[in-house]
Amino acid sequence: MMLIDRFFAHAVRRGTLTVLHSNGTQREFGTPSLDLPPVTIRLAKGAAGAILRDPSLGAAEAFMDGRLVIEQGDILGLLNLITANHRWEAGTATLNPTALRRLVGAAAFRIGRYNMAKRSKRNVAHHYDLSDRLYDLFLDIDRQYSCAYFTDPANSLEQAQSDKKAHIAAKLALEPGMRVLDIGCGWGGMALYLHARTGAEVLGVTLSEEQLKVARRRAVEAGVADKVRFELIDYRHVTGQFDRIVSVGMFEHVGTPHYRTFFRKCRELLTPQGVMLLHTIGRAGGPGVTDKFTLKYIFPGGYIPALSEIAKGYEGLRFYMTDVEVLRMHYGHTLKHWYDRTIAARDDIVALYDERFYRMWTFYLAGCTVSFLNGGLVNYQLQFARSRDALPITRDYMFEAEQRLRDGGDAGDGDRARVCA
Repeated sequence: MMLIDRFFAHAVRRGTLTVLHSNGTQREFGTPSLDLPPVTIRLAKGAAGAILRDPSLGAAEAFMDGRLVIEQGDILGLLNLITANHRWEAGTATLNPTALRRLVGAAAFRIGRYNMAKRSKRNVAHHYDLSDRLYDLFLDIDRQYSCAYFTDPANSLEQAQSDKKAHIAAKLALEPGMRVLDIGCGWGGMALYLHARTGAEVLGVTLSEEQLKVARRRAVEAGVADKVRFELIDYRHVTGQFDRIVSVGMFEHVGTPHYRTFFRKCRELLTPQGVMLLHTIGRAGGPGVTDKFTLKYIFPGGYIPALSEIAKGYEGLRFYMTDVEVLRMHYGHTLKHWYDRTIAARDDIVALYDERFYRMWTFYLAGCTVSFLNGGLVNYQLQFARSRDALPITRDYMFEAEQRLRDGGDAGDGDRARVCA
């Protein structure tokens, strides 16, 4: 048996994978399963060796280059078939490089973690300064490029993203007249939502020039450019005082050596009764390293933290963690919507870039999807306050405000101010 066949025999026990080798032989692995559709792949010469040397990066580049062709099913089906057989909680991951490659990769990654300001801007531009048209093709109309909140898995992406904004706004316990800082504001959707629903004045900061252009244009078009401002500035250089800070999907780019700088700066920017809501992808387990495919092609400088690493960032700063929520399946559902929209927009994306970019993007979205549905990734929503009495001592205020926001009312309606007193 060839080495690659041993790999697949270990990788697939439930569900069936058929492999058509470059030498003309055909092998089938696993047993039929109703919840895992069969997948057939064709391997060109050299693809097997690349996969064996580094399964994740090797499979990605073989797929991107057309040396791994999906004959039956699609790339999401292939990655789901393999990861569903080795779910994170079972502790039997298959798509891992050898021990030696892990050591080399970890050393290189530690060097790359020092995400200084100039490198941060370059890293952000690599991903977020891609064509506007690309993001229009697969995101919701508000361009929320972060985990949605599915009160029902059957909800549309637009509904889930709207519910996400309400979920976060409720945790901010906003009151009329407050000033809000949005760190990593993206295309401005959250900042515009917070102002529209609560009347808060918002400053959004980003390192993406393309996102800044769109965010500013949206504020002008909404007639709120005097109340919702956007700046191209690193969070480390922001000045002033804010009643609330929100940061969604930005912390993954901070870099572990700078977590303490991040939290110290956020505490400094908050008023004494200030509250912060941090929404970030996280590891369900301990610290790790970013896979080479993601670092090379998608998010250079990016790192998904373990909860223990986040804790080391704020411990000792007299910064209260006042609430923790773990969103387990939500990003998997979000990414599946993005994947489906990307597949539907294939011709447009190929016209924007090329076939290789399209395959890279589908591999990225498919890999992320299964990382949340089967792997060890989750989303953390962490609430912080400078003062122990800045927020109510129960979570009822969150549920009440969220329901009002979802029903169309403002977070400040009714007796919320009294409840928070």
